[in-house]
Amino acid sequence: MSKNYNYNYVFLFYDVSEKRVQKVFKICKKYLIHHQKSVFRGSISPSNLIKLRNELKRTILSSEDFISIIKLINKNSFDEETLGTDNKKSESLFI
Repeated sequence: MSKNYNYNYVFLFYDVSEKRVQKVFKICKKYLIHHQKSVFRGSISPSNLIKLRNELKRTILSSEDFISIIKLINKNSFDEETLGTDNKKSESLFI
């Protein structure tokens, strides 16, 4: 059963082979904001989400690599708590 929502915000996590990690990183950086090591997040249009997914599918080896995309309707539909030092400047959700 497919849901027909327009997702406009995503969290993307990946665990891919070293051979492909730089390619996956570059693809994700084109569309999202780097949050930490193998985590990206940010606002994205539905059409760019399709492009991102297609580029990643062409890059990864599905039998070895793992990518999870958590899709949200918008960035206001969740709450975030951060523990520890946030050394990197990332997108703040608290406006």
